[in-house]
Amino acid sequence: MFTWRYLGTEVNRLGWKEGSEHGGGRVSNDRDDPGIKKVPPPLIYLLALFLGLLLDRRKHLPFLPRGVAKALGWPLVGCGLALNGWFVRTIREAHIPIRTDKPVPRLTTEGPFRYSRNPSYLALTMIYAGIAILRNSVWAILLLPFVVSIIQREVIGREERYLERAFGAKYLAYKRRVRRWV
Repeated sequence: MFTWRYLGTEVNRLGWKEGSEHGGGRVSNDRDDPGIKKVPPPLIYLLALFLGLLLDRRKHLPFLPRGVAKALGWPLVGCGLALNGWFVRTIREAHIPIRTDKPVPRLTTEGPFRYSRNPSYLALTMIYAGIAILRNSVWAILLLPFVVSIIQREVIGREERYLERAFGAKYLAYKRRVRRWV
């Protein structure tokens, strides 16, 4: 099989390190990535939240008493922001790109990744839900399951297929140990 050197490592034409089994690790390069290029995941959440709040301005339909909305909304926003901060710090310390259209050089299983395979999407969902509850916007809450469905199918599904290609058995073992959301 044809091989070439890539950053000091022998690489075959499929991008696998020479001498490694399929799960041995893929050398990251720009030829392979999760394939999420059109709309970044945070923008999916933001657009849906904006639409829900816009619909709420047209026809406000409160679904919770004001005190309950504050008691639920603020902790969700706060915990979501804390989780997202932990996610960002872990990713930066591991020198992993946050962008979903870039290849991943190594599998990250530390920090919040010990508890969730998708801590950033969990954090974004918590922040979205918290804001929607604080605004007492039934429209935004009704859009949230659609957002989660799109994220799960179009973003997480692609990311997981990519990680299976890139890290093989190592990722599959991680996937068996750690749940997708929590």
